[in-house]
Amino acid sequence: MFTELLGNSVVNDRAPYHRALERSEIQYTDLVDLARKAEVPHPLFFASVAMVRAQVASKTEKLLQGVAPETFTVNTRTTIKLRDVELIIKDLLRKQSLAKKYDPSLVKNRIVGLLRKRGANVRQDADKLVTALGLEMDTFRRARTKEIALEILIDHLEANQVLVSRSVRGYMPQILDGVHFSGMTVRDPKVPYIFLAGGDHGDFQDPPGRQIFTLTLMAVLVARGIFAPVSYDANSHAPEAGREYDLVGEILMPADHLRHFSFDSLDAVKVAAEAFHVTPSAVVVRAMRLGELGAKSALTHLGQLEVEFSARQKPGPRRQPTPVNAIRKYSGRALTSRMLSAVQDRRLSEKEFCRVVCLNRLSPADLGDLKAAVR
Repeated sequence: MFTELLGNSVVNDRAPYHRALERSEIQYTDLVDLARKAEVPHPLFFASVAMVRAQVASKTEKLLQGVAPETFTVNTRTTIKLRDVELIIKDLLRKQSLAKKYDPSLVKNRIVGLLRKRGANVRQDADKLVTALGLEMDTFRRARTKEIALEILIDHLEANQVLVSRSVRGYMPQILDGVHFSGMTVRDPKVPYIFLAGGDHGDFQDPPGRQIFTLTLMAVLVARGIFAPVSYDANSHAPEAGREYDLVGEILMPADHLRHFSFDSLDAVKVAAEAFHVTPSAVVVRAMRLGELGAKSALTHLGQLEVEFSARQKPGPRRQPTPVNAIRKYSGRALTSRMLSAVQDRRLSEKEFCRVVCLNRLSPADLGDLKAAVR
C-alpha cells in the first residue's frame, strides 16, 4: 500500500521514500510528511487493501477523463505510459477545475472539436482553424525569431481559452527524465490544456522550430477532439503520417507558398525553414510529401542535417528561470493571469492560489512580482 499510494506521487524521488523501501520501515513523522506532500490522506496507509485499491482506481478514472490511455503517435513506435505523466495530468486537471470555479467569464470553447468533422480538403480545414484562432499567418512569418513566433502562437491559443503549459524542471510535480514524448492535450469543454514537453527528443531538431511544429500539431488535435499524450518523430519521412500531420504542414508551410522555394541544396532548405519558422527537417519532409522533392534527395538532406546537428557545439547548462517566470511558463500565462484576477477580486484566496497555481513554489509575498511577469 505504501508504494501504491506514493509510487506515482511528487515524493517518489525523495530520500525518505527510498530509504523506507530499502529498510522496510519508516518513522511515523516521515510518513505523515510524505503523505502531506503527496496530497494523500495519511489514514489511508492504515486502511484495508480493498479501500486503498478503490481509491487508486477512482483516481485513475478521474485521470482518464482528461486524456485517453492511448498515445497519439506520428511516425514513431514510442508509447507513453500514463504513470510517466500522471502527476502532470492531475495537476493540469486541478488547474482546469480552479479556472472554471473562479473565472465566471469562461465560455464553451470554440476550438475543441472544431475539426472533428472533416472538411472537403486539408486546405479548408487549415483555414478554418487559423481563422478561428484569429491567427494572421503573414504576421506570424514576419516574426523576427522563431522564439517570437512561438509566443505569437501561444498568445492566440490562450486568447481562445486553450491553455498552454511548458515544461520547466523543478517547477512541475513530476520529473520527466527518460520520458521521451512531445507533450499532451488534456480534455476540457472550456479550458483544454496543451502541455509542451522540453528536452532533447532525439530527432536532431532545433528546439524553437520543433516546438512551433509540436504546438501546432497539438492545437490541431484539440480541434479534432483528440486528447492524449503525443509522440512524433519530426525527422521521419514515413508515408503514413496522417491527416493531422498534413494539417500542420498546410498551416505552417502552405503548399502554394512552399512551391516558390528551391530544395536543391541544404542551404536552400534552410532559407525556407527560416521563412516558415520551422526546422529544416520539417521543410524536407513537407516538400517530399507534396512531391516537390524526391525521396532520395530528401534522405540525403535529412542525413546531412543529422550530421550537422551532431557536430554542433553542445550548449552549456541552461540558466534556470526566476521562480515567477518558471510559474508563468509551466502554469501558462493565461491561467496565471486569470487566477491572479480572481485573487485581486477576493474570489480566490492567496493561499489556494499559491497551492494550485504555484505548487507552493511561491508565497503570497511574491504575487506582486508574478503579476508583473504576466503583464
